[in-house]
Amino acid sequence: MQGHILQAVEDGVRAIEFLKRPESITFIESAAHKIAACFKEGGKLLIAGNGGSLCDAMHFAEELTGQFRHKRKALPAIALSDPGHLTCTANDLGYEGVFSRAVEAYGKPGDIFISLTTSGNSPNILEAVPMAKSMGLSTISFLGKEGGKLKGLSDLEWIVGGFTYSDRVQEAHMTAIHIIIEMVEKQLFYAS
Repeated sequence: MQGHILQAVEDGVRAIEFLKRPESITFIESAAHKIAACFKEGGKLLIAGNGGSLCDAMHFAEELTGQFRHKRKALPAIALSDPGHLTCTANDLGYEGVFSRAVEAYGKPGDIFISLTTSGNSPNILEAVPMAKSMGLSTISFLGKEGGKLKGLSDLEWIVGGFTYSDRVQEAHMTAIHIIIEMVEKQLFYAS
C-alpha cells in the first residue's frame, strides 16, 4: 500500500509543479489583473462548476466575500450554487441551462464569469460561456485534460493537462485560485 501512497503523493506534487510552467504563471498573472480591474470598476465575479469544481467555485467566492489572509473590504463574488435555482432550472429547463440562466439573472457588463471544469465538456458550462459573452461579461476558464469543447471559447483559459483523473486537475486549480486571490489582494489593498 505504501507504494501506491507514494505514487499518489508524486502525482499530487506533479499537479502542483504544473503551476511553475510559463503558461501557468502567465494565466495566474492575467487572471489576477483582470479580476482586480473588474473589482476596481465595481464589477463582480460569477463562478460555476459541477461536483468538486462547484465546491472549488464556492471556496473561490468565500475567500473573496470573507477574507483570505488579512482583513480587508469584502469583494463581490457569487458561486452559482443555490440549490433552489439549480433544481428549479434543471427541472423546468434542463440541467444544461442552470448556469446560463443564473448568468442571465445576475450578470452585468463588466462582470466576469469564471468556469471550472476538469473535462471542458460540461454542457451547462458550454451554454453559460456564450451567454456571459453575449451580455458583456469577460470569461475565464479553468480546464483540464485537453480542454474539451470549451477550449478556445473563453477570453482567458488555463488547461491543466497530463492527468487522467479530475482530482489532480482540481488540486492544481485550487492552488492557482489561492495564488490569484493573493495577487488580487496585493493589487487592491497591499501594493508596495
